[in-house]
Amino acid sequence: MSVPPEPAPDCPLCPRLVAYRERNAVLFPDWHNGPVNSFGPDDARLLIVGLAPGLRGANRTGRPFTGDWAGDLLFATLAKHGFSRGAYGLDADDGLTLEDVMITNAVRCVPPENKPVGAEANACRPFLVSRIAALPRLTAILALGKIAHDNTLRALGQRLVSAPFGHAAASDIDTPTGPLRLFSSYHCSRYNTNTGRLTEPMFSAVFADIRRFLDADAQ
Repeated sequence: MSVPPEPAPDCPLCPRLVAYRERNAVLFPDWHNGPVNSFGPDDARLLIVGLAPGLRGANRTGRPFTGDWAGDLLFATLAKHGFSRGAYGLDADDGLTLEDVMITNAVRCVPPENKPVGAEANACRPFLVSRIAALPRLTAILALGKIAHDNTLRALGQRLVSAPFGHAAASDIDTPTGPLRLFSSYHCSRYNTNTGRLTEPMFSAVFADIRRFLDADAQ
């Protein structure tokens, strides 16, 4: 039986995440508190893969990277490079639309301490596989962080050694539906930016590379 690109609102696959989801629903009844669906157009050529929803970000708003620091940096960078229209706000009803890019997560439910375990990534991977397969014009993927990078490679049926993770790295991958270029970046988390591991110019440079690739591919 085929798996849809998005999990059901009451997805039962990961008991620890279900229990955490239910606890948060009691504490914060007005929040989304469920699997977070992908955001962006179905004809996107670029897919951005994050790790998992943040507790007070996507788990609250129901939209990937919306409502936390990582989203502030990501959406500002998308706008800078022409991947969005409208103004980004702290909620999913801000009217923002994405252009030629979709955003998803390797794990769709918020994990305790923002740390999903391997079994949870494995259980959620079929949704990532289906999400990738459901994008007919997909030519590039950006993985944010090593865990997202490794899960993306596994979703593509690749060995991890075939494309080692590194900031600003890019690898060409042959898939049954055609070639893809996998770009990688350090995750745009507050921790990484506060420690200087990732700066705004570093992050912007990755998107500049992606924009050049997509523009060349369109010619």
